[in-house]
Amino acid sequence: MQESVVYQKIIREGLEQGRCSEVKLILRQLQRNLGKIGAEIQNQIQDLSFTQLEDLGEALLDFQTEADLINWLSENSN
Repeated sequence: MQESVVYQKIIREGLEQGRCSEVKLILRQLQRNLGKIGAEIQNQIQDLSFTQLEDLGEALLDFQTEADLINWLSENSN
């Protein structure tokens, strides 16, 4: 069953939905902490892997300015 096309599609869709939720949460947290986040930075965040999003979710607690976010992205983006 785990090798069926339908099963794999359901798993991929579930993972993508979870990733989208993670991105939305992180963007809301960043906006609350730093203010409005530009579209370019939002796009960079949306391009992060799930693991990178988790790391950003922890790191954002230490950000004081948008420059902190930009530095984190430059050091941790692919």
